Amino acid sequence: MTAVDHHPDPRGAGVGELRISVVVGAAFLAQTALALVWTGAAAERLTQLERQAQASEALLERTARLEATLDAVRADLVRIDRKLSKDRPERETDQ
Repeated sequence: MTAVDHHPDPRGAGVGELRISVVVGAAFLAQTALALVWTGAAAERLTQLERQAQASEALLERTARLEATLDAVRADLVRIDRKLSKDRPERETDQ
C-alpha cells in the first residue's frame, strides 16, 4: 500500500465542509425570507386593526352626539309635559 491510500484526500474533506456551509446558508436565507413574510403579514394585520379602531372611534363620537341630542329631547319633552299639565286645569274650568 502506498502512503496515498492511508491518508484521505484533502480535497474531499473540503467538499463536506462546503456542503455544510451551503446548507447553513440556505437555511439562513429561508428563515430570513419567512421572517420577512411574517413581518409583512403582521404589518397588514396591524393596519387592519388601526382601521377598525378608527371606525370604532367614529362610532363612539356619533353615539355620544346622539346621547346628547336624546338628553336634550327628553328635557324638552319634560318641559312640554309640565307646560301642558299646567294648562289643562285652566282649560277644564273654561268649559
